[in-house]
Amino acid sequence: MGVDSGLHWTSAARTDIGLVRSRNEDAFLAQPQRGLWAVADGMGGHAFGDFASGAVVDALAGLPGPDTLTDFIELARGRLQQVNASLRMEARARQVPVIGSTVVALLACGPDAACVWAGDSRIYLLRQGRLQQLTRDHSQLEALRASGADMTSTTASPNMITRAIGAADNIAFDAVSLSARDGDIFLLCSDGLSTPVEEGAIAATLASGDCAMAAAELVALALANGGRDNITAVVVRVDDLSGDKTVVNPTL
Repeated sequence: MGVDSGLHWTSAARTDIGLVRSRNEDAFLAQPQRGLWAVADGMGGHAFGDFASGAVVDALAGLPGPDTLTDFIELARGRLQQVNASLRMEARARQVPVIGSTVVALLACGPDAACVWAGDSRIYLLRQGRLQQLTRDHSQLEALRASGADMTSTTASPNMITRAIGAADNIAFDAVSLSARDGDIFLLCSDGLSTPVEEGAIAATLASGDCAMAAAELVALALANGGRDNITAVVVRVDDLSGDKTVVNPTL
């Protein structure tokens, strides 16, 4: 099926090493013609983080064309499971504790899209001026928040993730799906962007509707706010070329 549905998908991406790190362990994929985008963030502080994020992106880039969105999600999960196993083997061979990476992917098939992820890289959606975070971090902080813990007294580290490719023999990938609409703008990003840049600034920047300009400005904002981590932004825009502006799914 691919992305042929009257919807036109365009995108732009930008990555930066930041102001502190010695190498860029982020990697991204932007293939609007295939309806496929991803951001992977090699686990900071671990050996070979750039190797891990590159392996994740390369695996997704090799996905075959799907017939349905459900197929696309399962193909992506299967390929990422294979990467998880290979990174576990690589870590044992190199005698290091972990070679790992987060991943977040946006998949489009027909009029529908899905987010698939593990870790704290995120996807946001700007729709009719409202910004929504479509993913939920697999992190110690988010787990405490979900449990209703008192966040004013927590000692949880915001950078402590609880799920990542290569971190354990078994891994689960969360997924959410939605119907795309004319004018939707998605942002895939690593935590090097989402941590220092407030959601209000993200929304205001995406509102321009210009993918290349928004990606560049978001990275610049992260740098201006300290740039302590690698920074990656992939901005994706949806336009309905069929002239049918009907709202398909008013709940999301």
